Amino acid sequence: MCLNSFERFLKCFGDDEVCCNLRISQPKRMKYKNIYVAATSQHVGKTTTTLGLASMFNKLGLKVGYCKPVGQKHITVGDKQVDKDTVLFADLLKFEVDPDIHSPVILGKGATKTLLSGTFNRSHFHDKIVAANTYLKENNDIVIYEGTGHPGVGSVGGASNATVAKLLDCAVVMVVEGGIGSTIDMLNMCMSLFREQEVPIMGVIVNKVIPDKIDMVKQYVGGWLKENDMKLLGVVPYDETLAYPLVWTVAKAIGGEIDCYPEKGYQKIEKVIAGSLADYDDFKGSENSLLVVGPRVIDQAIEKISRYQAYHNIEGSPLSGIVITGMDSIPKFSKKFIDKHKIPLIRTQLDTYGAVVKMSKIEVKINRRTPWKITKAIELIRENTNVKELVRLSKI
Repeated sequence: MCLNSFERFLKCFGDDEVCCNLRISQPKRMKYKNIYVAATSQHVGKTTTTLGLASMFNKLGLKVGYCKPVGQKHITVGDKQVDKDTVLFADLLKFEVDPDIHSPVILGKGATKTLLSGTFNRSHFHDKIVAANTYLKENNDIVIYEGTGHPGVGSVGGASNATVAKLLDCAVVMVVEGGIGSTIDMLNMCMSLFREQEVPIMGVIVNKVIPDKIDMVKQYVGGWLKENDMKLLGVVPYDETLAYPLVWTVAKAIGGEIDCYPEKGYQKIEKVIAGSLADYDDFKGSENSLLVVGPRVIDQAIEKISRYQAYHNIEGSPLSGIVITGMDSIPKFSKKFIDKHKIPLIRTQLDTYGAVVKMSKIEVKINRRTPWKITKAIELIRENTNVKELVRLSKI
């Protein structure tokens, strides 16, 4: 019997006093600080960390709000711009994207000149961010804000990460890339902006640490943080799967176009194989290799793959994509193999060496098209951060 039904039952007997004594007061909901996830530079792991934190608090039964207060890379929703990361968190936390709330400020191309021309009132940014925060605080148990770039990004508009964190009354979780001396130096420099604004640092997560160095990082970086009255919240190992690009990412990086089977452009790439150097061992244990090859030797490389398949009685292809350099036509033997296995083919004007160099510089981001990365990111943060300490530090 639910409580209200039980009270009505008692009132039927006129015993209001008994009813009053039995009435159970609902416990007050715990309040939590706003959390601002900042990082020492780009591509260090802000989105990975934010995904993990949002998922952890969500699993604790809390309603989690998300916002990217200042964004740069954006997409269009309706007639407004919204940061790309926002869409990712809308899927995770099940909210409908409202650019004014979840991505209030976009510093897109040309923003710097506009802001420095003196024709724009920078306080407008602050008003938009505060309005978003007001709504999010009223409708969620905890709000996690994801920063942009390094701590100084946004300064041109009076909206650096440190300024925004102060404006939102946040505690900062700082993410830094793995190392020891360089990590401590970078932390000290980047946290100075937050100290200047008197923004509290909740703790530090060291990300992308080589597994063999985890214990050393905990000892030395953890020791330095303790000396400076800060918490080491986690040491997260480097995981190569988060660095796997997609076929379409490679095409964009090398200035190429997907000629064949573009619908397969969302296949991941685990290994890059130069066709002229390909050996049987290159195809062992992988179904997601990218073959980079010139038109004169593509048949030779494909023939090796075909012999490997026949010897091991393998039906499918180990290739998730092919990059062919130059614009010559594809030999019939190779075209037949490509069509049989529906392999996306990228054409580029670069030579093999140039294409491989460009690919080595790809910075891979987590997005909706990489669900395995989302799952892995959440798992890494959950398993390698001090969840209990994070929750304790977040409580008001």
